[in-house]
Amino acid sequence: MNRLAIALLALLAAIVAQAPAHANDSLPPAPYAYTQLADPAQEKVARDLMDTLRCLVCQGESIADSNASLAGDMRNIVRMRIAAGEQPEAIRAWLMQRYGSYVSYKPVMSAQTWPLFAAPVALLALAAFLLRGRFARRKPEDKSA
Repeated sequence: MNRLAIALLALLAAIVAQAPAHANDSLPPAPYAYTQLADPAQEKVARDLMDTLRCLVCQGESIADSNASLAGDMRNIVRMRIAAGEQPEAIRAWLMQRYGSYVSYKPVMSAQTWPLFAAPVALLALAAFLLRGRFARRKPEDKSA
């Protein structure tokens, strides 16, 4: 390749690498992203559910506390479905199907997550077995020999 082609490829790579930095979320927030439901009882149910769902962008915050646009979209989904009369566990199941089980702070037992539930029990059993041998009463040795 000649120098001009290499320079053009380098320029193209630099432009492509800068594209995410110039991305702009110019869409307005979803209607219920920052607006509460009119019915206080429904809003409490929605808020309780949102407190148990993890923001996939922040990962350390619930969608109720996050300012990420994805969290706003998820709050909108929760509020719209609560307003439509859907049950919170059905909404959680739908979000877990869409985004994966990581979205919920309440893990469910499945073929993929059972080792996470079984590991503490197995470690406790192993520790009990090892400590049993360590602290078992030893029979007094016969010193007459």
